[in-house]
Amino acid sequence: MNKDAQMRATINQKLIETGERERLKELLRAKLIECGWKDQLKAHCKDVIKEKGLEHVTVDDLVAEITPKGRALVPDSVKKELLQRIRT
Repeated sequence: MNKDAQMRATINQKLIETGERERLKELLRAKLIECGWKDQLKAHCKDVIKEKGLEHVTVDDLVAEITPKGRALVPDSVKKELLQRIRT
């Protein structure tokens, strides 16, 4: 395991032990709903299903299709706030 992966694993373990990981997940969920991210992604899912046809889309296909857009749509302010919370 390289140093970066080891550091991530250590941070993740500490977040889990302190319960902070769940608090951060709740904060992220609330912020994403607040900024309209969830609605944008839901609309994108509907577009993909409409385009490909319901019978031709699996959940795995849908996840693969929307994940890049979902990550790109997360506002920088939300990313910065979460990173700041992790650091403190």
